[in-house]
Amino acid sequence: MHLVPHAVQLPSGQLKPRRDPDWLLRQLPVQMVSHDFFRRFVSIFQELGGTLLDDADNIDNIVDVTVAPPEFVRWMGSWIASAPIDAALPEELQRRMVQSAARTLTLRGTKAGLQEFLELLSGGPAEVVDGGGVWRLGETPEDATRVRLSVASTGQLSIAEFIELVRDEIPAHARAELHVGGEHVWSSDTDSIMTPRTGAASSGAALTQEPL
Repeated sequence: MHLVPHAVQLPSGQLKPRRDPDWLLRQLPVQMVSHDFFRRFVSIFQELGGTLLDDADNIDNIVDVTVAPPEFVRWMGSWIASAPIDAALPEELQRRMVQSAARTLTLRGTKAGLQEFLELLSGGPAEVVDGGGVWRLGETPEDATRVRLSVASTGQLSIAEFIELVRDEIPAHARAELHVGGEHVWSSDTDSIMTPRTGAASSGAALTQEPL
């Protein structure tokens, strides 16, 4: 005879014993269990208590970014001082943003941190070229704070949404410009979106500026 264990599988893959549906009734003395009134009366508290125990059983999962409710994921993001996460963003992206922020918190504002953030948002490779370096006194170039950010696309986001998120990650002293698919779409100097003029081809098109 094959016995199937009474257990539930957690998101982590581990098995956890399933609670007996009559967990409270089974704790009553035999004389009370045999009495119909007591069984029905205690069953009320058993049902109420069961919901509380279910919540307690899930306490480990509520802080797991992969399974926590979206509202809680965004709240956890605020714990690590990440930029507020827009609830309108795709749910999977919200989860990845919080995971990435926790992992790269010490890299925020650096070249490595910016590159990982761009790859997270775009879902593809990204390039960050900065003008930083070490020079002798008086030999610092004028564009030492210039940062060029390049991605192939903005992934699931519109250009405006993409820029809004990237802008929060740029150090205040840096002069950044963003290129998407080889096209210059944003510059921190003017803080405006660069878009093709009406009727112009997407490749090599003349650009106009639209304030954010």
